[in-house]
Amino acid sequence: MKTEAKLFLFMVIFFAIVTPIYVIMTWDAAVGHPEVIGTTVLVLTLLFCAMIWGLLARTGRSTGARPEDRADGEIIEGAGALGFFPPTSIIPFWSTIAIAIMLLGAVFGWWLTLLGAGLGIYAALGWAYEYYVGDYQH
Repeated sequence: MKTEAKLFLFMVIFFAIVTPIYVIMTWDAAVGHPEVIGTTVLVLTLLFCAMIWGLLARTGRSTGARPEDRADGEIIEGAGALGFFPPTSIIPFWSTIAIAIMLLGAVFGWWLTLLGAGLGIYAALGWAYEYYVGDYQH
């Protein structure tokens, strides 16, 4: 986790430097504020990178050094199960459709957003209870 944390720390420092420069460069004296969308995007990118950096740094400290992080690490130390990978599922498809319908609701009417939210609730429940029904229940 040490290498990944360093990469995200670099991005945090980069966006912490670039964001104020962007705000200064796009400041519009007539309006009294900088360009809104670009500033918002840069601030959110800075915050998201800081969040991921914090998670990786904290996880790296609590779990210790992985074989990839050590100079004397052996390939065999990384052998074994990598984790649990769920079987194929149709639920991500329904989640994508629900999000698309909700976004189209802003264009064609808010009633469509409510329809997409209903489908989104169905998809969220499907993800929550995926392993309690069907072939993969336990």
